[in-house]
Amino acid sequence: MRLFGGSDQRAAEAARRTRVTRHSSGWDALAKILRESDGLRTLDIGPTSSVNINLLTGMGHSVYMADLVAESHDEKWMQTLPDGTHVFRTDDFLSETLQLGSRIFDVVLLWDCLDFLPAVAVPAFLSRIHEAMVSGGRCLVFSHIKNEGYFSRYHLREDSSVDMQRMGDLPARQVYTNRQIEGLFSQYSSYKFFLAKDNLREILVIR
Repeated sequence: MRLFGGSDQRAAEAARRTRVTRHSSGWDALAKILRESDGLRTLDIGPTSSVNINLLTGMGHSVYMADLVAESHDEKWMQTLPDGTHVFRTDDFLSETLQLGSRIFDVVLLWDCLDFLPAVAVPAFLSRIHEAMVSGGRCLVFSHIKNEGYFSRYHLREDSSVDMQRMGDLPARQVYTNRQIEGLFSQYSSYKFFLAKDNLREILVIR
């Protein structure tokens, strides 16, 4: 049993290191804007990717990283009420993990973090992102169509594709419909959905 368990564990680790390339219409549209502009301020919400940092700085843009998903699973953010109900401490969580200060961004790479953050924290999180973006700024969002995806690191590529790299075994907490996504971004000026052949939809949102 130990031998099989060890083999399974090594296979799982190998799967996590593997990168899967997928076409991204959303990244293709955003990359055109990045190539045509200078000195944009970019916020990458996700596990740190040196690939993303190098590519974006190579284009002449600055990059700020903020990884919230893994941290949101820490039990310290849960509070037990007198009636035994467990609630997520949204304000404390965002105050500590999303310390943007006075930074304002032109581009936000949100990836699929909305599917993995506690649902109760998502509206407040998006409101803070809205406040931290310039008018007309772009936000790239991925969203799982079925509750079958796992949290991933996304690596940008020079072409119209991104590389997905599975990060652990965190399953999606929720799956949003198109209508629900429209509701979440109601305070933004506009958005465009891109069709995808796999389990991810893509949305390019404009502040």
